[in-house]
Amino acid sequence: MAPVKTQKLGKKHSLASKDKKVTKKAKISVDSSEEDSISGSSSSDEDELDEILSNSESEEDELDQSSEEDELDNESGDESESEGADEDENAEEKSADGAAATPGQHAEQRKLLKERKMQRKSGSEVQQIKSLWERLRVKNPPMPKAVREKLSNEIWDLSKDCISDLVLKHDASRVVQTLVKYSSRERRDQIVNSLKGKFYLLATSSYGKYLLVKLLHYGSKQSRQLIIDELHGSLRKLMRHREGAYVVEDLFVLYASHEQRQQMIREFWGSEYAVFRETHKDLTLEQVCESSVEKRNIIARNLIGTITASVEKGSAGFQILHAAMREYVKIANEKETSEFIELLQENFADLVHTPEGADVASTLIAKANAKERKVIIRNLKDHADKLIKNEHGNLVFITALLCVDDTVMMFKSFGPTVKENLKDFIVDKYGRRPFLYILLGLDGKYFSPIVKKDLQRYIEYSQATSKKPALQRRKELLNKFAPIFLSTIATNYDEILSENLGCQFVAEVLLNDDLYEQLSEKDVERFQNVIDSTITFFKGDPSEEEHPINNKPFSVRLLKSLIQGGKWNAKERKIEPCKHVKGLGESFAQKFYDEIISLRNLLGWINNENSSFTIVAIYETLSKANSKDFLKDLKSLSKSIDRGNEKNKGAQLLLKLMASK
Repeated sequence: MAPVKTQKLGKKHSLASKDKKVTKKAKISVDSSEEDSISGSSSSDEDELDEILSNSESEEDELDQSSEEDELDNESGDESESEGADEDENAEEKSADGAAATPGQHAEQRKLLKERKMQRKSGSEVQQIKSLWERLRVKNPPMPKAVREKLSNEIWDLSKDCISDLVLKHDASRVVQTLVKYSSRERRDQIVNSLKGKFYLLATSSYGKYLLVKLLHYGSKQSRQLIIDELHGSLRKLMRHREGAYVVEDLFVLYASHEQRQQMIREFWGSEYAVFRETHKDLTLEQVCESSVEKRNIIARNLIGTITASVEKGSAGFQILHAAMREYVKIANEKETSEFIELLQENFADLVHTPEGADVASTLIAKANAKERKVIIRNLKDHADKLIKNEHGNLVFITALLCVDDTVMMFKSFGPTVKENLKDFIVDKYGRRPFLYILLGLDGKYFSPIVKKDLQRYIEYSQATSKKPALQRRKELLNKFAPIFLSTIATNYDEILSENLGCQFVAEVLLNDDLYEQLSEKDVERFQNVIDSTITFFKGDPSEEEHPINNKPFSVRLLKSLIQGGKWNAKERKIEPCKHVKGLGESFAQKFYDEIISLRNLLGWINNENSSFTIVAIYETLSKANSKDFLKDLKSLSKSIDRGNEKNKGAQLLLKLMASK
């Protein structure tokens, strides 16, 4: 993490960040992959956490590399004392005429510095503790557990009476962090108990916040509850603090239970809900607002006050703030919604990487008028690549496709990015969903009931501001994006068809009557090029392991669908042939047989259990058309088909079909 002193709050959570991928969690402590290692973490996880925290601090203070003589005199908790000490040292480094200090003067300065440190409160203890810590934190070679435990006990014996003086100092705080890392659960609970009453101070300290995060990470459930309870009532204030905002974010995202999260969010409603939390713990925001208009207005005012202050400080990327925003948009009226859009107009890209933020962005897009939507789209288009591939951001993009009537603006805003990156979107779990919507609508095959329910809610919000019928809007988008689909697949068919998700997408493009009806004469030629490219992809010997028919299950499904000329309807258990698409079915089957299989490779395709069902599909299609060449070739090889391989279900089925004729 970049030093808090030099990093603008919230930017590390943004899609606009260049150095950080968009993830569910934004934090100062651990990567999202460590969320489950709260207590009893493996030593490797602990080492990684220690490295992250140590690196974060060392960017501000190169403690490990610098000698004691070069340390800043920050060991006092009093800022004025630190400043005065720094001034003294700077003054001593100059001779009377302003020249640089000589080696002799340096030696005298070092001596004075050491004496001054020893005279401070707990000065001698700090020096002994630091000496032990230098040994305790060694990782290579690994230290025996017994030795590490002995050192931990010695440090605790020296520090337990002065721990309050250590935790706010730049180097001594790191000593306590290491102690927390290597201590037993009982010792960690002792440390937490000894720091009661100081958690707010730790949260707002440049150095203490790292210790607090480590206590949350390694601490027990009881310890976390103790910290949350003490910080309760101060969360709104902490969200406005440069250091404290990061601690609150980590607490909310990584360490709080669902119930604790709800408790934290209710605090944003106002003082009443913070002080009397037990009274209101079972109430939802909607219930409170329905009971009293006055309460609704108070809660709305408190929420927007906290949100506005945090956004202005650059914290728009924090997930806890997104949760507060979601509460606000639930109760905001039309005027408040417009004002909220104006507040966030430069920060929409900071929202869409969390589920709460994506819900806020989608709701605002749905409720916005045409002018406001232009502002939102303009802010998102520069981050289109990350937006579309993000687990939550792609739903924001789909909401825009669902609600924005100006399809020309949508295509101009996102078309260039889509054209450049479509081959990557097609094979991405989340990136492909917006384009599957354009092709198929909200098909249950690709959109879960939960996702469909959320999207349907946004559609209902948009009914007051969106005028075009949904089908017309989707077909306009399909008309604009279809040529990009075809040209991308024709150009990159090797990469796309090498992926299961790519095969699935190609099948949806080629078996789509709506898309085919939108095509110009030039695009019809591109469509045929895609068919030809698909056929070319399957050239080669199916007995070779590298052949696509052997390692891509969707390759077989793609071929069967194109040979049969339609999609399989699972409910009615039959093929639904395409009504308008040309080049599939019989013509595809004949061309595929002539160019890829022929008499030379037919037996190999039949005897290979991965490709045999393709021959079954060709047989079912061409036998209806009475294709003499294929049937003649098949008959001539019928005696050579391997009948003993029971695993080859396709060959067994083919023999039954041939026998029934």
